[in-house]
Amino acid sequence: MTNQIQVVGKDNNAVRVSEGAMETIVHDHPPKGESEYLLPFRQFMANDAGVTDMLVNGATTPQLFYIEASPDYDIWVKTLAFTIADAGATMNKFGNITALSNGCNLEWKSNVLGIVSMGTALKSNFDFVQMADFNPSFGTGTSSFKASNVEGTSEAYVPQIDFTVSYGFRWGIPLIKGTTDRLCFTINDNVSTIDRLDAVAKGVKL
Repeated sequence: MTNQIQVVGKDNNAVRVSEGAMETIVHDHPPKGESEYLLPFRQFMANDAGVTDMLVNGATTPQLFYIEASPDYDIWVKTLAFTIADAGATMNKFGNITALSNGCNLEWKSNVLGIVSMGTALKSNFDFVQMADFNPSFGTGTSSFKASNVEGTSEAYVPQIDFTVSYGFRWGIPLIKGTTDRLCFTINDNVSTIDRLDAVAKGVKL
């Protein structure tokens, strides 16, 4: 004799089985128990003082900027967009200064996985554009990937990393609430003389 068992969720809907497989629904947010509201997240990377302007001298002492976990929300960082602006900027330079000697590093610091490198020795505008998989792609010739009049009349490279595409994270880089999880950007050279440098993260939080 076969016993039939019915599995019912808290919404009183029963689990359905079709052709020997359990039917599931893929939601547009991570499963979070009783959470119902998916909230937008947008934040500039900042240093310990809350400063988002990355025009700093990291040649002697490396300068750290980051997005950190919240005490109240789990955060998934989907994209990270840099603005590197300087008059006369070209691919083989950083802004319009000579390519950096030591470069910058992008790392995900996870309580579970430790330090995960996502970009090392980033020394030129090209290195950043390449790290972002040449996204967004616009312009032609020497104006490729470069926007005009971003900071005053200065051009800017504006590479945007989509972690769901580049690294296969379904919802983005996770920063779990109540932990020391961080998405970190470290500057190891003097970049204080270009016109603008910052990075803004976007994603969701629950």
